[in-house]
Amino acid sequence: MADVICFGEVMLRLSVPNFHRFADAPFLDLGFGGAEANTAVQLSQLGVSTAFVSRLAENDLGERCLGALKSRGVDTSAVQRGGERLGIYFVEPGASGRPTKVTYDRQHAPVRDCRPGMFDWATIFSGAKWFHFSGISPALGDGCAAVCEEACKAARAQGLTISFDVNFRALLWDKAKAAEVLLPLMQYVDVCISGEDEAVSILGAESMEEEETARVPAIAASLAKLHHFKKVAMTCRSSASASDTTFRGMLYTGAGPHFSRRHQIAIVDRIGTGDAFTGGLIFALLRGDSDDDAIEFATAAGAWKHTIPGDWNRVTLAELEALAGGAGGGRVQR
Repeated sequence: MADVICFGEVMLRLSVPNFHRFADAPFLDLGFGGAEANTAVQLSQLGVSTAFVSRLAENDLGERCLGALKSRGVDTSAVQRGGERLGIYFVEPGASGRPTKVTYDRQHAPVRDCRPGMFDWATIFSGAKWFHFSGISPALGDGCAAVCEEACKAARAQGLTISFDVNFRALLWDKAKAAEVLLPLMQYVDVCISGEDEAVSILGAESMEEEETARVPAIAASLAKLHHFKKVAMTCRSSASASDTTFRGMLYTGAGPHFSRRHQIAIVDRIGTGDAFTGGLIFALLRGDSDDDAIEFATAAGAWKHTIPGDWNRVTLAELEALAGGAGGGRVQR
């Protein structure tokens, strides 16, 4: 089917325009989003053949969502149809000291009805190189968690590289339940993407008190040792407000840590930046980039997404190569 397979939920995204409060919004901007779908779109934008696996409502909203994914070059042939609704999430963008707010309406979405045996993973993974999922999918229910394990076993049996982004969502489950469900899945994972807090509170890494340059690699080393990960990627953010942040990445391997340059960013949309980072990392590793080049490229993808509204990044390979190489800036191109 494709080189990279992503499994997860995709939802309708309704965003308040022009920094209005939700209570005053004259209309809402329509889009689609979801961690694994966002990663699939980023990979497809960079020219990687990518397939998304899920279950979508068999109605006009489901058709619109499939059409949007296809328009970004994502293979949706393994998406199953059923149920009557598409999960929705509402976004009220923040600014300065006012944080962005997300409200979910995702109960009874068809993906929550997924059960082992519903997907022919042997066929889906035929000829593929990589499988990606995140902690959001197992959080959707016991059936989805079981499907993630089933997919991981099939991917491992067929020799695929498996990546996992923790992506903890407090509105879906607490950290104790997340640890209970996710820790058994870590035995299948080759490349782990995690935030600092998630690494410690969910995946069991040792907590460190040192400054960032020492602390982040130490946490990643603890994760790699504990779960036998081949690579651990982490993002480092320092946000003064909802409008401004600094952003850099770190990739830990057996040879030690590799930090990217630090990007100063005026935020347009924070949502989906981690998924763009993950897509950029998978792309670079598949391409055979060195660890230093891979983390620079992944971080450039995440940094660029901060400037794009909606969940899905819109960027060319040439633009990311330039940003990863240090060519970013505010000068008008003409």
